Amino acid sequence: MIIDRTQEGKAIARLNPNYREGRKPTNKKAQLDHALSMLVSHSYNEVMEKTISKSKLIRAMNKRKVKEAEKISK
Repeated sequence: MIIDRTQEGKAIARLNPNYREGRKPTNKKAQLDHALSMLVSHSYNEVMEKTISKSKLIRAMNKRKVKEAEKISK
């Protein structure tokens, strides 16, 4: 019964064009951009101490590379 109600609620929420499932991002785009720009002149550990975790940095770098590759291929 709980599962049915949850699924119905999600189905209704998906009708909203602004609906995003899952957690909200903890870091803002500006914070990620700043951290990635710092990587040009600093190491991962230095950037990690001043901004965000190393795993988030690596994930953001990979996303950026994928987006750049998609732009090039078009």
